[in-house]
Amino acid sequence: MVGLLLLIALGAYGAACLALYWMQASFIYYPPATPMFPAPRTATLAVPGAEVKVSERPRPGNRAVMYFGGNAEDVTMSLPLLDEAFPRHALYLLHYRGYLGSTGKPSEKANVADALALFDRIVAEHGEVTLIGRSLGSGIAVQVASRRPVKKLILVTPYDSLQEIAAAHFPYFPVRWLLRDKYESWRYAPRVTAPTLLLAAEHDEIIPASSTRQLLARFPRGVATMTVIGGAGHNTISEMPAYISALKD
Repeated sequence: MVGLLLLIALGAYGAACLALYWMQASFIYYPPATPMFPAPRTATLAVPGAEVKVSERPRPGNRAVMYFGGNAEDVTMSLPLLDEAFPRHALYLLHYRGYLGSTGKPSEKANVADALALFDRIVAEHGEVTLIGRSLGSGIAVQVASRRPVKKLILVTPYDSLQEIAAAHFPYFPVRWLLRDKYESWRYAPRVTAPTLLLAAEHDEIIPASSTRQLLARFPRGVATMTVIGGAGHNTISEMPAYISALKD
């Protein structure tokens, strides 16, 4: 009887692990259902296996900002704020695959590849490109900055490793074996040479403060600094006046 119960328990656990493996993308990516803000202009970037949408605020000149949003974000919602912080920069906001106008399915490999393709297109027109990655997007931005000559890097509510955060949320499952999209920013931070700013929320309920501090320590000496936005939560950081000031600075 005990053996039978043990087999049932092991079977149920195995089924739960299998379900977690196949459903993991739905835990990471939450494409918004409808647009929240109109973009001044949109473009389509053709990439292998998909066409991704890019919301743009054009500006002539040598300076541009590329923005990678959070896992449930309509990136066009950040246009007014970025317009205020970077009035003389052209703005380019990437919609991940499967997000509001982009075809295909999102994944770490696809998102990074699309970001690199967009960077290569932008840098040909604007020589100085600043990258901003928020939450999930911080893991994309740091990978691009480790492979391309970016002017500046800004990481908003960033993490050291998405895999480690997922492991903490699911402590009874072998997440490190099951997870496909690990977003291990710690692997890429040591290769970044651009001046880097980490913006942390004082009361971040999603990303542990320890994870952000660990990421800060991964960068080469003198490359990265961190600012904590007082009173902010993970999803409210951009509503704080200090956030706008930090971006402008």
